[in-house]
Amino acid sequence: MADPDDKVAETVTGEFYVDSQCIDCDVCRDTAPDNFTRSNKGGYSFVYKQPETAEERALSEEALTACPVEAIGNDG
Repeated sequence: MADPDDKVAETVTGEFYVDSQCIDCDVCRDTAPDNFTRSNKGGYSFVYKQPETAEERALSEEALTACPVEAIGNDG
């Protein structure tokens, strides 16, 4: 389970976040590219835009469920 006290620095404030467990597998970026992107410097993904539509929210939830290391959290 993702740790809200261990969010990566680039994650924008809001409901969804990525913590330092991220292994940069690309699942979230493939699933919800409008909300997740890669930190080339850090070698991990982060939430660069919180979901604004029902579709974005559903895709972000799908990314959370599919994350192999449970590095995506949802405080909502």
